[in-house]
Amino acid sequence: MPVLFLDNSDRSLEITRDDAGVPHIDAACWGDALYGLGYMHATDRLTQILFAKAVASGRAAELIADQEGLRETDRFFRRVGVHRNHKAELEHLPDHTRQQLGHYCQGVNDGMQVSGRSLPMWAVGFEAEPWDEESILLIGNLLSFGGLAVSQLENERIVIELIRSGASDDALREFFDGRLDGIDFDLIRQVNSTPQLSDEALELLADLPRLVGSNAWAVAPQKSATGSPLLASDPHLEINRLPAIWYEAVLNYGEDFVMGATLPGCPLVAVGRTSKISWGVTYMKGDTIDHFVEDCRKSDAGNWQYRREDSWHDFQIREEEIGIKGAEPETLRVLENGQGTLEVDPDEQGPGYYLSLAWTGTAPRSGLAISAWLDVISSSSAKAAMDVVQHCPQPTLCWVFADVAGNIGLQGNGRFPRRHAGLWGLAPVPAWDARNHWQGFLPVDQLPRIYNPECGYVATANENVNQPGGPILVSQTLPDYRKRRISEVLQAGDSMTGEEMQRLQYDLVSIQARELLPIFLPHLPEGDIKERLSNWDFSYDRDSKETVLYQRLYRNVLLEVFGHSHGIGWRRMLYLVSRVGFSTMIIAAADAVLKKEDSLWWEDRDKGQLIRDAALKLEKEEDQPWSELNNFHFTDRFFGNNHVGRLLGYDTRKYPMPGCHATVFQGHVLQTAKRESTFAPSYHFVTDMGTNHAWSNLPGGPSESRFSRYYKSDIPLWFNGEYKKLELGEGKNWNSTGEESEDDE
Repeated sequence: MPVLFLDNSDRSLEITRDDAGVPHIDAACWGDALYGLGYMHATDRLTQILFAKAVASGRAAELIADQEGLRETDRFFRRVGVHRNHKAELEHLPDHTRQQLGHYCQGVNDGMQVSGRSLPMWAVGFEAEPWDEESILLIGNLLSFGGLAVSQLENERIVIELIRSGASDDALREFFDGRLDGIDFDLIRQVNSTPQLSDEALELLADLPRLVGSNAWAVAPQKSATGSPLLASDPHLEINRLPAIWYEAVLNYGEDFVMGATLPGCPLVAVGRTSKISWGVTYMKGDTIDHFVEDCRKSDAGNWQYRREDSWHDFQIREEEIGIKGAEPETLRVLENGQGTLEVDPDEQGPGYYLSLAWTGTAPRSGLAISAWLDVISSSSAKAAMDVVQHCPQPTLCWVFADVAGNIGLQGNGRFPRRHAGLWGLAPVPAWDARNHWQGFLPVDQLPRIYNPECGYVATANENVNQPGGPILVSQTLPDYRKRRISEVLQAGDSMTGEEMQRLQYDLVSIQARELLPIFLPHLPEGDIKERLSNWDFSYDRDSKETVLYQRLYRNVLLEVFGHSHGIGWRRMLYLVSRVGFSTMIIAAADAVLKKEDSLWWEDRDKGQLIRDAALKLEKEEDQPWSELNNFHFTDRFFGNNHVGRLLGYDTRKYPMPGCHATVFQGHVLQTAKRESTFAPSYHFVTDMGTNHAWSNLPGGPSESRFSRYYKSDIPLWFNGEYKKLELGEGKNWNSTGEESEDDE
């Protein structure tokens, strides 16, 4: 295979593509391999990394377009401070980390020079700026906050709105199972309102890489058919917007290699393996964000102040200049103190109570996360890698590892606030009471850690990792159905194969339906509906009509039980459990209540009658397969909502989506009048540590260009549950663009 000659004559590397377009980078050393990865990120995903940096730095309206949605996200990220302190963070990085970042950045910049401006960049007049170490930290913060912590923020706002809604205080406390004990509901109802982001801004935030749900597990040699550990991982993100979030690559350097899913803009491998170890991650849903209530007033000198006990102090003022493309910049004034940042400028509403926001990601040394990601790749064993990630400050993840010596392990990471005893962090508490302030951070030895368990496997799927008597790491507990289904299959398997691991990643059995349907069935009227649901196999197959029957019954039960006028309210509950505003936090809480014999939610009402009423409403609904309700279109990340983009074929035909939020294959679709969002496996990865290869697929391909054969090259595999083989030395000759006019839809 001929060497790809690059402008930098100091580099010794060869880049080829395999049949799926995955780049294979063969380099003399690790630094050259990182250079090659940066070069390919700039070649195949230049728009993605540059636009992501513009958003993370709060400069989207300045660099991309003067749109109100972009202005809103700029204000949002500038207020939180995602863009701040990166120069200081670089000083904390070890020399070996900065050297690696330097190699990668040089590759991005050289690739940028060769590639020139992409079509989306040309369309908006985007001028590229050099990629540097700060750019990498920005992308990391965008993933940690915009992609992950924002989901925590949104759910805490749901809790605040439920408290304000007028629902029974006691019923809400039961609904959240003690997590609102000690919260002053009356105070929250007096807090000045916080403006909500527009649909356009929410759309942009939803487009970020958000690990709303993921699966990862590893099987020890005693449960493996090959006698070597097996590992599987599939992070769940929005998958209907192309290009895909992840970028697959195979890096072969010196005496080692790394292959798997990389994040364009960063030299990290989120899911992958080397010759020694393999790893996957899930989002822990760790609570690293808290709201506080600040009592605010203006001083005689005209300064805004906040109260601590009976004394008043001036806020610190930070002014952010937000550039606007083709217009004068605007100035955003941000008020903050040691406990957080006010979510609005009090000048708009006057003295009173306001919410402030604190995030652990703004604490010093948060940038060390990139060191951990890079050090994992050079780790010699599962235990060594666990020791590395244990100290990774952000985001909060559960890592699963396997190594060639036969060891498996699970390790949690993240920087968690140490809260006052009894506080969960789910709802705002008064900032003027010093007992409510964070008391530093939890020690890392309190994070989840499992090494070579007797059961022969480790697994994680966004379940509640809080241990009895231990620290509160998760306040927004999610359903554990996926985790229990994975454990059920792994526990029953004594000789697991790679093919069985792949089948488990596509499993469609809902433990939620299996547990709730027996509660519903005794109260259903005799007839066709009851008979069909009694014989249903609980599988969310795309052709199943019984799946739709159950899903509608479940929705109706939630509306009957929780949507009454003295509860959450019909319209609000419909929003929270429908495809428009679906909240897994609410679903988890509701399921726990439904499994009870007695509850305040049906006090003075008959639970069985509520279920019968819900079932009777099914008779008026059309019988449909799951594919008619759960479907989506692929669209382009940059041109999908543009009229010209639709004319050029950036939107695809309708695709059916199997699964639901409770199945291992989490095929979840949200639909509004303006937008579709999907949360599903964004990458499937399976490997056997007795080999030097892996099996994978993803809903997309390497290229961000609609006119490349590699734009959607893996989509048929992803839909059919088929895997390609990632292995060393299988690349094909690579040209400078990889672009062809062929449309592979």
